[in-house]
Amino acid sequence: MAKLYFYYASMNAGKSSTLLQAAFNYGERGMRVSLWTAAIDDRPGFGAISSRIGLASDAHRFTPETDILEFVLHEHAEGRVDCVLIDEAQFLTEEQVWQCARLADEAGTPVVCYGLRTDFQGKLFPGSAALLGIADSLVELKGICHCGRKATMNLRVDETGKAVKQGAQTEIGGNDRYVALCRKHFMAALR
Repeated sequence: MAKLYFYYASMNAGKSSTLLQAAFNYGERGMRVSLWTAAIDDRPGFGAISSRIGLASDAHRFTPETDILEFVLHEHAEGRVDCVLIDEAQFLTEEQVWQCARLADEAGTPVVCYGLRTDFQGKLFPGSAALLGIADSLVELKGICHCGRKATMNLRVDETGKAVKQGAQTEIGGNDRYVALCRKHFMAALR
């Protein structure tokens, strides 16, 4: 039976590289995957799935309006899709998460989502909340805080490195805007 998986972690925990390794493994066995990432990241050079260690692959881009179920079923009609791999899954809508569940349950296609659990204020992203609620399997990937503890939080910083406490839930950025921290150091940075 196919399942809906959610691999979650703080930033810089290896989510994208783990996804790309899974895609490689499927391909090495002659299996076809459907790769997805959020279209929200419009920085030059982004839009593909890429990891900090240099792995990259092109992918379909989803917006809140994308019907992932319909798209993958259409792909499936052209040739079996053995697995759907979704990066930046925190940006999925609740409806899209249910579409992923239907792909697993009705089409028999495993769907593996990778994303952040919480934002820079420690609040769940809508896609992450839905995945935490209905995924068949939840897997936490481990990031590391500067103190050596497990990083579970994503601190947003300004251009001087000072913690940002308020703002829109989503602000695109990498290591220049976010620092993965354990909860203790996250809370200390916000004081």
